[in-house]
Amino acid sequence: MKEAASAELRDALKRCKTGFFGVGLFSAMLNLLALTGSLYMLQVYDRVIPSHSVPTLVGLTLVMLLLFTAYGLLDFVRLRLMVRIANRLDRLLHKRIFAISLALPLRAGPEGASVQPIRDLDTIKGFLSSTGPTAFFDLPWIPFYIALIYLLHPDLGLLATGGAILIVTLTVLAERLGRASAKRAIESGNRRRGIAEAGRRNAEVIHALGLGDRLTRRWETMSADHLRNQQKLSDVVGSMGSLSRSLRMMLQSLMLGLGAYLVINGEASSGVIIASSIMLGRALAPVDIAIANWKGIVAARQSWTKLNRLLNRFTATHQTMVLPRPEECLTVESLAVGPPGEAQPLIANVGFRVEAGTRLGIIGPSGSGKSTLVRALVGAWLPMRGTVRLDGASLDQWDAAALGRHVGYLPQDIELFDGTIAENIARFDEDPDPAAILAASQAAGVHKMILRLPQGFQTRVGDAGKALSAGQRQLVGLARALYGNPFLVVLDEPNSNLDADGDAALSFAIDSVRERGGIVIVVAHRPAALANVDQLLIMAGGALQAFGSRDEVLARLRRPAPTEPRPFGLVRSGDKRP
Repeated sequence: MKEAASAELRDALKRCKTGFFGVGLFSAMLNLLALTGSLYMLQVYDRVIPSHSVPTLVGLTLVMLLLFTAYGLLDFVRLRLMVRIANRLDRLLHKRIFAISLALPLRAGPEGASVQPIRDLDTIKGFLSSTGPTAFFDLPWIPFYIALIYLLHPDLGLLATGGAILIVTLTVLAERLGRASAKRAIESGNRRRGIAEAGRRNAEVIHALGLGDRLTRRWETMSADHLRNQQKLSDVVGSMGSLSRSLRMMLQSLMLGLGAYLVINGEASSGVIIASSIMLGRALAPVDIAIANWKGIVAARQSWTKLNRLLNRFTATHQTMVLPRPEECLTVESLAVGPPGEAQPLIANVGFRVEAGTRLGIIGPSGSGKSTLVRALVGAWLPMRGTVRLDGASLDQWDAAALGRHVGYLPQDIELFDGTIAENIARFDEDPDPAAILAASQAAGVHKMILRLPQGFQTRVGDAGKALSAGQRQLVGLARALYGNPFLVVLDEPNSNLDADGDAALSFAIDSVRERGGIVIVVAHRPAALANVDQLLIMAGGALQAFGSRDEVLARLRRPAPTEPRPFGLVRSGDKRP
C-alpha cells in the first residue's frame, strides 16, 4: 500500500507550485518553438525549391534563427528556474530534516544508522537541478506531435503512434525490472559508506589492534556486493537506453521511407518526408532524456519515499506551554526504559524523588542500567512506561530547547564539537554571556587550564575535541554541563579521566550545584566522586535495589540480604525503609 504524502512535503510542494507552473509554461512555449525545424524544412522543400525564390529562403531563414534563439533563451531560463525550485524546496525542508537526523539515533536506534535524511534531501535537490525533471514536462506533448504527424498524413501518424507506444511500453517495463536492482544498489552503497565512516572514526583503535586487514576484507565484501548491484542496475538502464535509441532511429528511418513511398504515389509533398521525421524525433526526445537521467530519477524517488516515511513518523512537535524554571524536585514514577528501537526495557519499575539542593549518587555493577536511567532523566531516551517530572511537569511537556537550559549533562563519551572552547562551554549559544562562560569554567575547575592554552578560550578543539587530552575534554564537558546554572545536572562517570586535581574540581562543582539549590546526580564507580553525595541509589539487574541517605544505604549493604525481595515503589529522598 502506497504511503500517503506527509503534510510537510505537500506543503513544501504547494509553496513551490508557482515555480512549477512557470516551468510548465516555459515547456509549452519550448515545445511549440521546437516545431521550427520541421516547419522550416517543410517550407524549404515545398515552397523555396519549387519556386527558386532566394528572398523567401532568406526570410524563412531569418525567422528560423530568431525562433531558435528564443528557444535557447527559454530553455536556459527553464533550467535556472528548476535550480531555484530545488533550492526553495531545500530551504523549506532542511531545518526539519536536520532535526530528524539529530533525533534518529535517539528514536530509531540501530535502524536509524542506515537512514541519512540529509543525503536524501541533497539527492532530491540534485535531481531537480538537472535536466531530468524537464522530461516530465515534455512527455505530455508527445500526443501533440503525433497529432501534427497525423495532419501530414494518417499513415505517418499510425506509424508514429505505434512506435511511441512501443518505446514508452519498453521504458515502463524496464523501470519495473530495474526497481529492485536500484533499491539494492542504494542500500549496499549506504552500507559501504557506513563501514568506511566507522573506520575513519575509529582509526586509532584499528591501527592499535591491527584490525586494518580484517576491516579491509569486510570492505571488499561489501564493495563486491555493491558493485554487483550497481552492475545489474547499469545493465538494465544501459540495455533500455540502447534499445530505445535503436528503435527511435529505426522509426525515424521508417518514417523517411514511408514518406518517400507516399511522395512517389503522389499522396504527400517532398517536405513531408523530412518534417515528419523531425517531428517524430522531437516527440520521442523526452523519453531519451528520461532514460539518460534514469539513475537520478530512481535515486530521487527512493530518497523522496524515505523522506516521506520519516516525516510521517517524526511528526512536527507542537509549540508547548512556556513553563517556569524548575526549582523544587525531580520525580521518577514507575519508569521503564530501553534502547531506541528496541521493545525490551533495560530498566523497569524505577521510582524515586529528589528534592532541590540534593546530591544523589548512583552506583551499581556494569550493565545494571545506570546510564540507561540517566539518559531517561535528561530526556535523551523516551520512557516505554512511567514518567520523569521536573516540578510536576513531565519532560515531554517541555520544549527541547527550553528544557536544555535547565539541564546539564556530561555523558560517558564526551563529545565536543569543532569550534572554540568558549563556544563549546556556551553550548554554541548565538549570543553567549561571557560572564556565564567564565563562571562555568571556574565552577568546573578548568579556568586556569584554559588560560594556559595558546589562545585561551578561543582555542579550537577540533573535530570531537581531538586537540585536547581526555581529561581536558572531560573538564570542558563539565563546564558545558554547568553553563547557565541548570537546575538538574547529571554526570555519568565524570571522573573517569581525571587526576587528583580533577577530582577536587569535580567535588567543588558538585557542591556549587547544591549551594545554589540545584540537583546534581553522579554516576560513578570510583569512590572519590561519591564522597560528598547526600543520597545514594543502587541499581542492579535493571531494577532499583536501594535508595536513601548515603550512610543508611551503605549500612544496609553490609547487612545480610533479605530472603524475599521487596518491591520498590515511589521513594522520596530521606524516606526510611524497614
